[in-house]
Amino acid sequence: MEKENKKRPSWDEYFIKLAELVGSRGTCDRGYAGAVLVNNKRILATGYVGAPSGVKSCDQVGHEMHKVTSEDGTESNHCIRTAHAEQNAINNAARVGVAIEGATLYCKMTPCYKCAQSIINSGIVRVVALKDYHGAKRTKEIFKEVDIKLEILGDMEVYDNM
Repeated sequence: MEKENKKRPSWDEYFIKLAELVGSRGTCDRGYAGAVLVNNKRILATGYVGAPSGVKSCDQVGHEMHKVTSEDGTESNHCIRTAHAEQNAINNAARVGVAIEGATLYCKMTPCYKCAQSIINSGIVRVVALKDYHGAKRTKEIFKEVDIKLEILGDMEVYDNM
């Protein structure tokens, strides 16, 4: 009997799939995004979209929507009830004293500008996103400015009530 050759996922494929699984724990149906922080092929921390601990979530009480107007005049809607997956991964690492300097962050979408600021300040050096995010123009600019490597694996994320 001949042994079947199984194709193992690359490390990036493996960790991005884990980020998707982590996101399934999310409590806001506008994304169910997850994030995984990794260094030297070892998981340091994870996070998913969710309301702060002890605060009612979108799944329980609905979205807390805010309209944002971009420089070019386009408007988009954002739920602000939840902390983003990237924020929660960074916060979870900090909570238990795990150093993340030099880490790679795997996430569902290109991080928003506020998450990008935390990514920079925490010392993360590489971000791998499954999809692009329509509001990530400033993120891409500042990542380039500080030499954070950003890799986007797929197309633009589209969701209801953008």
